[in-house]
Amino acid sequence: MGAADSEQRTRVRRKRMTGKERRQQLLEIGRELFAERGFDATSVEEIAARAGVSKPVVYEHFGGKEGIYAVVVDREMRTLLDMMGEALTADHARSKIEKAALALLRYVEEDSVGFRVLTRDSHVASGTGSFASLINDIASQVEHIMADEFAERGYDPGLAPMYAQALVGMWALTGQWWLEVRKPKREVVAAHLVNLAWNGLSALEAKPKLDTRKRRSG
Repeated sequence: MGAADSEQRTRVRRKRMTGKERRQQLLEIGRELFAERGFDATSVEEIAARAGVSKPVVYEHFGGKEGIYAVVVDREMRTLLDMMGEALTADHARSKIEKAALALLRYVEEDSVGFRVLTRDSHVASGTGSFASLINDIASQVEHIMADEFAERGYDPGLAPMYAQALVGMWALTGQWWLEVRKPKREVVAAHLVNLAWNGLSALEAKPKLDTRKRRSG
């Protein structure tokens, strides 16, 4: 009996985590649950159960699921922003578009759990939530690039913010769609995004107008 108790105590000591390790474990579990179910459907009880701890341990580290969610979202946003920011340092405008499209799709493919966390409770078209905030941050980087390009080409640089939102929104919505279908391959999707974006931008009219003429149906 004494030997069994000693063996059990040894197993407990072996499983015991440091505060830093426990915090990381809770973040990983919360990240998985938020990706699977979203913020509202995830509970502190479930996070604690998966971690094999009591609810007070979760509260001690993060104050509740809100604290875990905030850290998880912040990490994912910084990861994607860093990837997009690096892509947008390319020398040529087309290279920037190509690398940015590939960076977003690479994040979707290689970190799908993180992308689901960002998009689960915040669709890009809603205008609110963490993903919309992220898209605005990326668009602000693209805006400065587009303003310079517009000025060089004789377009109104004041319209750059609108075009940046349209361009980044196209990338983001395509990424959300591709997250589920996963075909065609990443490089093919990126090539088509660049085809639409670059060929559209390279043929911009300085003062576009809507075609209001009535057309006969075929």
